[in-house]
Amino acid sequence: MTITHLVTHSGGFHADELLSSVILTRLFPEATLLRTRDKTWITPDEGRIIYDVGGDFDAQAQIYDHHQRPNPLREDGQPYSSFGLIWAHYGRDYLAAMDVPETDIEAIHESFDRGFVLPVDLVDNGAVNTSEAGPLFSGMTLPVLLESLKTVFDDRAEGADDRAFHDALPVARAFVEAQIKRKAAKFRAEGMVMNAIDAAGSGHILELPMGMPFRAGVEKAGADHLLFVIHPRGADWTLTTIRVGDDTFDNRADLPAAWAGLTDGALEAASGVKGAKFCHNGRFIAVATSREATLKMADIAVQEALAASG
Repeated sequence: MTITHLVTHSGGFHADELLSSVILTRLFPEATLLRTRDKTWITPDEGRIIYDVGGDFDAQAQIYDHHQRPNPLREDGQPYSSFGLIWAHYGRDYLAAMDVPETDIEAIHESFDRGFVLPVDLVDNGAVNTSEAGPLFSGMTLPVLLESLKTVFDDRAEGADDRAFHDALPVARAFVEAQIKRKAAKFRAEGMVMNAIDAAGSGHILELPMGMPFRAGVEKAGADHLLFVIHPRGADWTLTTIRVGDDTFDNRADLPAAWAGLTDGALEAASGVKGAKFCHNGRFIAVATSREATLKMADIAVQEALAASG
């Protein structure tokens, strides 16, 4: 069946139908996006997808509202918004349209649902309160930022709400597509990291062909023996530590304390390595002019870390 119309409600908008529109307009680029509350349009019919309006949820009839009672719930009892419903039914097709490899679609679909879609669902349904983030951050959540693109209360020019919605759509699209591309890149990186781990064997230094997310691959491989990572960065090479978790700055091993905050000649003198250029004061990254110099720094850091651990 050809989809000719994507139908959501008129007036002010929320993040859920805006983000739903991101998904649907990519999948059905030739369809007309119609914002209305006309009952003849928000009633299911052939060729249309209705969302965030209509008072019903019926995937077979292609209507995806969540305001009715009983409202649609996830298996764990948490409420859907229209975004969650659209993602559940069209998200995999969207990922395929974004050229995500078929082998990664299910994992990325679940990850995006958990980390991006669910928070929008919960905020839209009032299941979480953004003010609980504190006054400094409560206005910085994605739903709040997207909804700040609505017209102000006294802008009553004809078509103002629709213009604001269509102006906000590419902003919302940028966030969604950036998240998907980043998640897909992490899966690509994981395969490269796995190959590098095999090459490292029992050594403590992981050498990568470029900068990339690596900790997930290291943990998945159970490579607890790895302490540092090196890779080229432009004309230089970088030596970095490996964090012990997502929510901490603690590392498996830090770079030598004697290097902290030093650059160029001072770092060369402290490390004994010709070509050493920089070490962050936090001792989590260092830079040298060549692979050989970086490997020497990494070997020194490994020996110091092993000695410190007994």
